[in-house]
Amino acid sequence: MSRLESHLADFSIRGLDLIDPEVLTQAARALMTTERENIAAFDEKRLTEIIDLYVRTGIQVHSPGYMGRQFSGVVPLAGVIDFVSSVVNQPSSFYEAGQLPSVAERLMAEELNRFIGWEAESFAMVTTSGGSLANLTALLAARNKMFPDFWSGGSPVSDGQPRPAVAVGADVHYSISRAAGILGIGEAQIVRLPLNEAQQIAIDQVGPTLEEAERRGLKVFCLVASAGTTSVGAFDPLDELGDLAREKGIWLHVDGAHGASLLVSDRLRGKLKGIEKADSLAWDAHKMMFVPAPCTLLFYRNGQDSLGAFQQRASYVFDEEPDRYTELDSGGVNFECTKRPMIMPLWTLWSVYGRALFAEKIEYLCDLTEEIHRIVLDEPDFESVHQPEANIMCFRYRPADIRDEDVHRVQVAIRNRIKIQGNFFISKVNIDGVAALRVVMMNHEITAEHFRMLLGEIRRIGRDLLDGGK
Repeated sequence: MSRLESHLADFSIRGLDLIDPEVLTQAARALMTTERENIAAFDEKRLTEIIDLYVRTGIQVHSPGYMGRQFSGVVPLAGVIDFVSSVVNQPSSFYEAGQLPSVAERLMAEELNRFIGWEAESFAMVTTSGGSLANLTALLAARNKMFPDFWSGGSPVSDGQPRPAVAVGADVHYSISRAAGILGIGEAQIVRLPLNEAQQIAIDQVGPTLEEAERRGLKVFCLVASAGTTSVGAFDPLDELGDLAREKGIWLHVDGAHGASLLVSDRLRGKLKGIEKADSLAWDAHKMMFVPAPCTLLFYRNGQDSLGAFQQRASYVFDEEPDRYTELDSGGVNFECTKRPMIMPLWTLWSVYGRALFAEKIEYLCDLTEEIHRIVLDEPDFESVHQPEANIMCFRYRPADIRDEDVHRVQVAIRNRIKIQGNFFISKVNIDGVAALRVVMMNHEITAEHFRMLLGEIRRIGRDLLDGGK
């Protein structure tokens, strides 16, 4: 605990401390007891060194130098509750094993649905270990609703029968492609919807694209929209997509893993206008709700639809005679049997501090991103790639003397050099085939001044690369 306290109190600028894997393996092996026959005596020094090595070699999510990914530093109280969960070890897929977590899921569902806007008596929510699993589960429910015989009989193979297909924005998270593969839907049955200049689904091209898919013998059963894409943080036009999906009888799933948290902010909620028209929503609390990963919330507008994702019989966990206790079981509607009580850190923070804790942090990070975007616009040797919609911003180092054919290579090289040097941690993404530097504001200790320091480092590295440095 004292070492974690020191870690949280360190506000120095730190990026990655990358260690050669073989060197780290040797260091870790040296910390392992050589006792093979008996239980080794507790060695406090050994434990201390393990903790120090663990903390030092991880991404420094609490440092102002951390701007690279979408997982956040946690509110410390959330970490304490996660520690309690690890010790008491109550799997939460069944009420009898995790009573308070099962109740907390229901309570948090009620609290957060106030911002989604579905009928209180008919919606449902279940937690899953990550957004990828939530997306897969939602697609399963959507597929089984439109193709009820798929679970038992497999994919339609007869001539003339439409093939199940999923429509997605061209910049959708890769977990959707993975989910389609798991569901037995090949790449040829993923309909990619064109994007506009803001990297959002181009609503005027959705109808024609779906009609073309139908002519190719595809039956789109689900349209996946994004509320905060991973690459640039774009929000698809949910309001219009909701109307179109309902008109065509297509399930609308919103991957809001990153951006759904904006719903708790009165000022930012409009980014998800129309969310109430969706059939399902994936929401990662371990991103913008600042709790330990994983903690994903999968919402259904119609709670009965959640029952269609899985079909199973297992007498060792599913009761033959349901009662008031088994009503809170979630094992039948989520993939996991043994599931961490991941709702507990989120519910505890909400119970102790309320909504304002989350809203204020989210608003600060989005405001900060707007501010650093203006800084980039004022720098003649940098270019902005897009107008940030939340807390993700992509930009390029592009001085006047850089050749167009070198732009991609230089951005990649800058990111790699920064990763090795360890002062900052940023990421990169290809936009229209050309690399861009990507920052994600997830730490409220970051200020505009820290970003200016990052630009100085990028400029120094970029200048060295263009002048022939290795």
